[in-house]
This record gives sequence, C-alpha cells and structure tokens, in this order.
Amino acid sequence: MANSIYRASVLQSQLLFRPSLSNKHSVPKKSNLLCIASSQLNPIRSEVSFCIGTHLIPHPNKVDRGGEDAFFVSNINGGVIAVADGVSGWAERNVDPSLFSKELMANASSLVGDLKVNYDPRILIRKAHAATSSTGSATAIVAMLEKNGTLKVASVGDCGLRVIRKGQMIFSTTPQEHYFDCPYQLSSELIGQTYLDAVVSSVELVEGDIIVMGSDGLFDNVFDGEIVSTLARHSDVVEAAKALANLASNHSMDSRFESPYSLEARSKGLDVPFWKKILGMKLTGGKLDDITVIVGQVVTSPAAASLNQVQMTGKMEEAGSSDTRGLL
Repeated sequence: MANSIYRASVLQSQLLFRPSLSNKHSVPKKSNLLCIASSQLNPIRSEVSFCIGTHLIPHPNKVDRGGEDAFFVSNINGGVIAVADGVSGWAERNVDPSLFSKELMANASSLVGDLKVNYDPRILIRKAHAATSSTGSATAIVAMLEKNGTLKVASVGDCGLRVIRKGQMIFSTTPQEHYFDCPYQLSSELIGQTYLDAVVSSVELVEGDIIVMGSDGLFDNVFDGEIVSTLARHSDVVEAAKALANLASNHSMDSRFESPYSLEARSKGLDVPFWKKILGMKLTGGKLDDITVIVGQVVTSPAAASLNQVQMTGKMEEAGSSDTRGLL
C-alpha cells in the first residue's frame, strides 16, 4: 500500500492502505461479480468483454473507518477497471487519507464515458486528478478493454495488474517508487506526480485470459506464482478474487512468512539488528494492509447481444453494514 507522502526533502514513512467504502459504515469483506457484455451492430462476429469479481479486506485496524482504497468498474466499451490507494502518511497531518482516493475514483467513474477522454486511461487519470479537490495523494491504475481485445493500462505508483493466459503470466506492470515504501503518487500538492508520469502499456488479450488488478496490499503479500496457482483452483472470478484477498490477508499476518515485501526490504538494506543476524535471524513477515482485488476474465459476447448489458451478483460478508453497492 501507499505509505509515504512524497516531498522534495522530508517524507512521511508510515504505510497504511486499504479498500475504501463510501458510507460511514465499513464492509470488511465484499465480493461482487460484474459481467460486462458490449455490442456492435455487426451481428456476424463476436467481441470481447470482461466478467469481473471483486473482493475487499481492510487493514484490521481500520475496519471501522472504511479504508483508504477506492475502486470502480464500468461497462463502457469492453469494460474498465481501476484502483486507487490513498497514501496513509497524510494521517500524520490530520488529513483523512481516504478522501483523495475516493474522490479520484468517483471522478474517474463519472468521466470514463466523456468523449474528451477518448477511452484513454492516461487522459482519464489526468481529468480525474484535475477534478479532485481533496487534500491528499494516492497511487492509481486504470485499465480499459477495447472490444477488439486490446487492453490499455496506465499506472502511477504501485497498484498493479497481471495478465494470465493458460496458466502462464504473460504481462505484469512495474511499480514506480522514489524509494522503498514511497511510491509515485498523484497528489493535491504541486510536488506530486501527474498523468505524464504514468507508465502506459497495451496488451492484446484473447478469450480466457485472466486479469488480476490490485492495490499493493495484494502484491506485497502474494507472489506471482501464488496468484497463478490460486487462479488455477478457482474458475469463478468472484471466488478467485476472494481467495486471493484471503491469501494476502493470511500472509500479511504471518510474521514468519518471507513475503515479497520483506524480501524487497532486505534487498534495500532494511533488516533486523546486527545482533539478531548473528543469531541467524532475518527480517520476515507480511505487511498488514488494506487489500483490494479485482479479477477479470475475458469472454466473448455475440455482437447481437443487448447493448451494454450488465448483470450484477455477488456475496458479502458483513460487519455492521448493509452497503451492497457493486460500483464504488
């Protein structure tokens, strides 16, 4: 998760990230299925779209506050998915870190069909960022699927995306950071990054391909190989998203697990004190964090299908809330 506020010299170093929900009551775990079928007037050929499942697990210390993450899914064109991770260091300035990420995603959701966006993820990031007035910062990733199978991705920071085809990972985004635990971030401050800093990618997808998008609460705690093996055990996208989120949550609370996060920390020279090294000890453990997972499978839908059909189903594990919205 996004941890530190990026400034020219002094940076805050506390890392807190979790999935956000927009009402004052939180839903610690929430799964949804969104099947997006898009169509054209040509009745002869088929086109691709997403079938999407989502799951959220907030940081255990933030369950009652709703989290610092936000995401949205849309049935525009072949489908759009996006995640933003609020930077927790703002809490040290008495700023709610979730406000920026939630407003950023709300703006992106409302602008995704704007003709001026031109179905371009980087332009969507630019316009959503410009429209966001909350104080704070967030990492963000947006992926847009064209009906012809082209997936366009733009990312600022360390939210990530993986593409799996026939049990093999064929594409992954690369996180951007100023230094360990301080990712690139869109900010209310002038010193932050902008859409110009986004890494832009394009991947040609085919029917059956699986896309996994998430905040760093997923990727800091789950290895790519574990993502592939988990997907192999779950053909349903809702169950796959739930399984990945639960795996990340379990790893995050395991002090003996050699997580991607602890391995990176050691590679950057962060480890236990020298006297512990003499005793054969080393830095291990997952990273407690908010965890947001979106799993999308590429499906073909007949061109004669009803335009922009959306079917929403899902399961929810509650803790004091009845918020059942699928699009956040």
